[in-house]
Amino acid sequence: MSEIESAPAVPGGRFTTTRMKRVEVRNVIIIGSGPAGLTAALYTGRANLKPLVFEGDGFEETTPGGQLMITSEVENYPGIYKYSISTDENNIPLAKIEEFLTGPEMISILRTQAQHFGAECHYKRVEEVDFSCRPLRVKVDGENHFAEAVIIATGASAKWLNLPSEEEYKNFGVSACATCDGALFKGKDVMVVGGGDTAMEEATYLTRHCKSVTIVHRREEFRSSRIMVDRARENDKIKWLLNSRIVEILGEKQGFRKFVTAVKINNLKTGQDEVVPTDGVFVAIGHKPNTEIFRGKLDMDELGYIRTRGRSTVCNNSNGEMTAGVFACGDCQDHVYRQAITAAGSGCMAAIDAERFITANPILYGIESEDSQSYVKLMERVSIAGGREKSGQP
Repeated sequence: MSEIESAPAVPGGRFTTTRMKRVEVRNVIIIGSGPAGLTAALYTGRANLKPLVFEGDGFEETTPGGQLMITSEVENYPGIYKYSISTDENNIPLAKIEEFLTGPEMISILRTQAQHFGAECHYKRVEEVDFSCRPLRVKVDGENHFAEAVIIATGASAKWLNLPSEEEYKNFGVSACATCDGALFKGKDVMVVGGGDTAMEEATYLTRHCKSVTIVHRREEFRSSRIMVDRARENDKIKWLLNSRIVEILGEKQGFRKFVTAVKINNLKTGQDEVVPTDGVFVAIGHKPNTEIFRGKLDMDELGYIRTRGRSTVCNNSNGEMTAGVFACGDCQDHVYRQAITAAGSGCMAAIDAERFITANPILYGIESEDSQSYVKLMERVSIAGGREKSGQP
């Protein structure tokens, strides 16, 4: 007998039974709190599902707010900026952009809006899940929480260079967050590793604080969008080390203090190594999905991104069969677009999918396991008969 005494989550099953009481089970639990998770919280909240959101506690790649918490200015999310309103000669409102919001400001706005509609948010990390039967189980701080549906929005985290010296100087001159640590390098020379949008944004932001910023990239071509590369090239403070990679980070120790002094650069065309002085290294080489706790429970690709069914947010188990009541949204299942706006859109989709699933697949509470099969058959017969009455069928 399982811990929660419920029938298996059979795909396509209309009814599920459990001995548990209704008050012991939430409608929806949301794991994660970036744009995807908070949008899902907003939509399920407005659907009166009273979602329970576990945002993460900052450990084991569970940062509340996700990657937006290390984003300086959000320029590409429609309508999210500080503005003033005037009117033209025809009395039509005209908006003027005064200032773009930072990532943390945007997350605060999204969280407040979700809470306004009934979302309950906690800065706690999910330790374990059991999706083998409904109600679904989520373990947090050693305590089990149960829900009719679970929405996964755990996002992705920064990748590192995996150098021993990088680990040695992490948080002592090596960082993956320019917004968090850029001000510590005021008037200094730093490097940014990477060739995508994140690297260009980090480098551009760091020029506000630093004397110079050198972008180190393995190729001459960039994965970044043209506008971001052009913006970086137009900045006089940004220098370039292309066809190159960092093979070692060098530094000094003074008592309990450590700091970066230089990096050893390997030129991939000539094979030559060169020591280049720098005061800091910011790593911006991409991300990995935060899905480790779902490994072996959900279907994932070779990189660890959760696979969903077709154009929906419905998850499969590791055997490729539908996992009833589990939905995924945001960067934990998107390795193509990875934008705040697409994450929010998929959060909306997951909320709608979850709401429809709960309605179509009710759980019957307080049913003893030995009576469950006969009770389910009875309820299905009643449901079918009711449907015939509505449609006029015999």
